[in-house]
Amino acid sequence: MGRGAALDNNGVAPDLLAAWAAGRSMSRGLPAPMRDGEAIRVDTGSPTETRRYIFATPTPAITALAATVAEPRILIKLCAPLTELMALLPGSWREHPQAYFMACDGPMRGGIPLPPGYTLTVDRDGDVLAARITAADGTLAARGRAVRHAGLFVYDQIATHPAHRRRGLGGAIMRALATHRGDARQVLTATAAGHALYTSLGWSVLSLYSTAEFGDAAEP
Repeated sequence: MGRGAALDNNGVAPDLLAAWAAGRSMSRGLPAPMRDGEAIRVDTGSPTETRRYIFATPTPAITALAATVAEPRILIKLCAPLTELMALLPGSWREHPQAYFMACDGPMRGGIPLPPGYTLTVDRDGDVLAARITAADGTLAARGRAVRHAGLFVYDQIATHPAHRRRGLGGAIMRALATHRGDARQVLTATAAGHALYTSLGWSVLSLYSTAEFGDAAEP
């Protein structure tokens, strides 16, 4: 998979998207994604989300798929702006906040010592790496996961507890995981808040990443 596989803000090359989706599913213990027409389908099967369909670029297939959905907790995701996704869907679908598909092709910027009292560990379970930062009282302050798959190093579920934010813990989690990436390309999807962190670390946006949902609210 070449470095030029991404299509700036107009979608992400299908092979890159498929490799990222597979790595994300490995991180979360989900079934492997499968091709379903033009979509990548992930059967998440959680109480808040039954399945999701991921599209690399805008296509009439999104409209056709949406017309077949009649049950709640189904998500359609697209590597394009929210306006483009919603224009392809009937009014029964509602948008989630804009997210971002991002990559980092070199070392991450920054790197400050952990504040006193914090401890960072990285554990491996098969192909999945899990980093944790605990506070002095033993509580979990920050966490994150990563998987190396098909030439990509996929970061997932990077989070810092609100009580421990603005102390560089998110960046410390990212850099600790990155020591295991080898020459794999670093990719992730980010919320607006995550976008700010990753940009400060030297990441760039490959594409806007949009979500629409039929039915009740689902997990990010």
